[in-house]
Amino acid sequence: MNVEVLRYRQRLDYLFQKAADLVDMPEIQSHWARYLCILVSGYIETALRHLLVSYAETKSHPRVTRFVSRRLNRFENFNMEEILVLVGSFDRDWRKELERNLGDEVKAAIDGLVSVRNNIAHGRDVGIGIETMRKYYENASKLVDKLEALCSS
Repeated sequence: MNVEVLRYRQRLDYLFQKAADLVDMPEIQSHWARYLCILVSGYIETALRHLLVSYAETKSHPRVTRFVSRRLNRFENFNMEEILVLVGSFDRDWRKELERNLGDEVKAAIDGLVSVRNNIAHGRDVGIGIETMRKYYENASKLVDKLEALCSS
């Protein structure tokens, strides 16, 4: 696994465990869920950047890698369709593979995560809990794992 992606995942695993320990403090746990929403969203962005730039480094000229890196630095506030478009711009078959193997649950989780994150960013109330965030995180990890497998093949 990519070192940066692994480091981010380990950090999230630790924080999810800390949040689970707050079971007797639902209000604090709710704040943790919001915090984790932002971090899981960042995890996806970071993982996509690292995996795709690493792929470009191994497969292309340094100029192409610089271009990819700069373009991906602007890749934020995405939904699943935008991820599929991005991945499809590397390889159409990768997009098809993600669509075929990830399914509706992952798409709904990624889109739900983005929606909640945007609501948090705009100061709106969100009814997100730790268990919902854990499911979003598990689905985000499925996406990252599948993309890593595609970049490694």
